[in-house]
Amino acid sequence: MSLTRDGIAYRVACDLPEGSYVNLGIGIPTLVSGYIPAGKDVFFHSENGILGMGALAQPGHEDPDLINAGKQYVTLNPGASFFDHPTSFSMIRGGHINFAVLGALEVAANGDMANWRTPGEKVPGVGGAMDLAFGAKNVLVTMTHVTNKGKPKILNKCSLPLTAPHCVKRIYTDMAVVDVTPEGLVLREFAPGLDPQTVQSKTEAPLRVAADCKEMNVPPKFHAAQPTT
Repeated sequence: MSLTRDGIAYRVACDLPEGSYVNLGIGIPTLVSGYIPAGKDVFFHSENGILGMGALAQPGHEDPDLINAGKQYVTLNPGASFFDHPTSFSMIRGGHINFAVLGALEVAANGDMANWRTPGEKVPGVGGAMDLAFGAKNVLVTMTHVTNKGKPKILNKCSLPLTAPHCVKRIYTDMAVVDVTPEGLVLREFAPGLDPQTVQSKTEAPLRVAADCKEMNVPPKFHAAQPTT
């Protein structure tokens, strides 16, 4: 078993503390805002100039003036505010964002992250990823555990161009929750139906199994029979 993309987002949402300021990157991170429990206040930031962003807009309820940094239609929570790019990036670079939830192509055992470019791919630029990786107090990565060819994405050393070195604090995948520590990677949780040995077999970098390592507490609707791609 493994988790769906929404399952990964749900697991991240469970960990975000009350009252935190959180930036959501493109991809799986954009789903996180839809799984904050009722009554829990988390303030979502989008670098195109929103604080107080809500969940993604449902089909048929889109407002063309409300989009996130990935050009997806979003909703607003009560009290939301708008501002320009300089103000938005001042929040990031000034250390006012508690958590940045970012997608990644690779993460290394020392917390290095590569998430903006693969060789030969034409991209317009790195966007706000480098600012977030350096400016946010905590960087959380969401990604599939392996590539669509079954190759590990948690590595001893990143092979792709780095977004930032030594920035990742925790990794959430469809197979596991892994902490990055000065002593190396620590396996905290594994997906329902898996075990630490299976997770290690899909991970290039060595994992130390936490003494309290456990199966993820994720509702069955977020379980996938095959690894997420």
